[in-house]
Amino acid sequence: MIPKEFIQINPIRSPAAEIFISYRMAHEFRREAEYRQAMADYCQWYQSTAELHQQEAEKLKGDINIMGWFNRGRK
Repeated sequence: MIPKEFIQINPIRSPAAEIFISYRMAHEFRREAEYRQAMADYCQWYQSTAELHQQEAEKLKGDINIMGWFNRGRK
């Protein structure tokens, strides 16, 4: 027989509580997995977009500066 003081410290869980705890843990795990996948997808998109913008910036460096012609006399 377990003394009453120990039952209050470490209560015996009911089967329903065990089911709820396992459900809650599964839910939290799934939420964390979805968050991490969304973050990985975002990082991949950001990396590819940054590379595309860098390529476009390199192409623009070789273009003629038309606005420079109009602003040549103004300083």
